Amino acid sequence: MKQESLFADNKKSGQPLASRMRPKNLDTFVGQPQLLGKGKILRELIASDQITSLIFWGPPGVGKTTLAKIIAKLSQAHFVQFSAVSSSIRKIREIMKQAELDQDLGQKTIVFIDEIHRFNKAQQDVFLPYVEQGSIILIGATTENPSFEINSALLSRCKVFVLKPLTNDDINTLLKNAINSSDGFGDLDLKIADTTLDAIATFSNGDARIALNTLEMAVLNGDKSGNKITVTPSSLKQLINRTSLLYDKKGEEHYNIISALHKSMRNSDVNAAIYWLSRMLDGGEDPVYIARRLVRFASEDIGLADTKALNLAIDVFQACRYLGMPECDVHLTEAVIYLSLAPKSNAVYKARLKAAQDVKTSRNEPVPLQIRNAPTKLMSDLGYGADYQYAHKKEDKLTTMKTMPPSLRNHEYYFPSEQGHEDRFKKRLEYIRSWHTKHDDI
Repeated sequence: MKQESLFADNKKSGQPLASRMRPKNLDTFVGQPQLLGKGKILRELIASDQITSLIFWGPPGVGKTTLAKIIAKLSQAHFVQFSAVSSSIRKIREIMKQAELDQDLGQKTIVFIDEIHRFNKAQQDVFLPYVEQGSIILIGATTENPSFEINSALLSRCKVFVLKPLTNDDINTLLKNAINSSDGFGDLDLKIADTTLDAIATFSNGDARIALNTLEMAVLNGDKSGNKITVTPSSLKQLINRTSLLYDKKGEEHYNIISALHKSMRNSDVNAAIYWLSRMLDGGEDPVYIARRLVRFASEDIGLADTKALNLAIDVFQACRYLGMPECDVHLTEAVIYLSLAPKSNAVYKARLKAAQDVKTSRNEPVPLQIRNAPTKLMSDLGYGADYQYAHKKEDKLTTMKTMPPSLRNHEYYFPSEQGHEDRFKKRLEYIRSWHTKHDDI
């Protein structure tokens, strides 16, 4: 005898739970209150059918595609969905021409492009004249920063709305809706604890699709007794033993997290710095890249306040090159802890920027004759090296000789702080200034 599936209902058998539970109107849409709450701009635009071309920017599973479909349904527009993989320029133009004809007959067309960042420049350019003419309403969805991934001309004609990851409360609401809905598991006698739902919500990282897929797998693998299913913590554990990390080694999140690491260390927040480092390592980042950034940080944000910081950073850089992951993770953690807790000074960094500005804005001054070498008689006859003063022959190891071009003689770049060891450099610089005040022009 053929065993009947728990999901034999034709209404359910062909679609995954996430698809069956997709909201069909704004009242059942969960999340994004900053956009869809009462009186918020996007909700008002949708309710008044005043939608223009839009870009929805946000992480996966937060409702970008769902919103586009709700908008199309409410506006009674013809809904066309494009894929970057299968959409040739010729096909795009054919559909755009049809949209123009439909517009003449009073029919609106909404063109939805999921992952619009995957469309190349030529593909994006095809849509531009039709967006300008109003032949179509373009709705693009992207997980990448549209400033970098969408043509500026097209972007300037679209309103960008930022969708945020769903909260655990949002996810819990979605999961309970799925348990109680006839489109979900409402026909089953399903036992699942609130703590188990909380675990699924945490695992999903704000992604509704992951949450609903995980719930579906948990139910399929639950303990079955007739029409009763029990999802136990032990049966769920094998499904959620690791959260999926949102990290793209070449995308915006890569730069966001390295920025978070750098700024946490600068703020001497050692625990935050260790966390962001761990996010990068567990996301698969190249440890040598991280080590290079730490070498930069040692001079840019610590400098001479702790003269050992750069040595440690370089040692860790070499360790990462020799060992690689997973062994070098502890070396990187050691460096991040040291750099976070070290005294901070950006005086070296500021000195470089200040000098670079003079280089860019002043003329290329010749090197003063007294500090030029004179390897030939001609150069000597021309005054190269004349009046050179050898500092080591002087008692204070200082001379009155001028080494800065005359037009920049009073320009100063390095202003040491009193942080850590840099206080010694500050006192030394003050002594040198005092010496010159006393001996110059005597």
